Amino acid sequence: MDWKRKLASRKFWALVAALGTSVLVAGGAGADTVTQITRIIGAVGACVAYILAEAHVDVSRGQSDRIE
Repeated sequence: MDWKRKLASRKFWALVAALGTSVLVAGGAGADTVTQITRIIGAVGACVAYILAEAHVDVSRGQSDRIE
């Protein structure tokens, strides 16, 4: 499994947010808590996707420099 691609996927982070929301609701957490946790998961997912995308660009740029 390609974890870099999986962690950069918006679908993966939507799944994590949905799973976290479901677990919190089943555990009796309040609406405010569920909303805050979902926002945190979304923010972390966006940061991870950005970091991996930038790393990919840096690697691609480095490989093109070697070819020239």
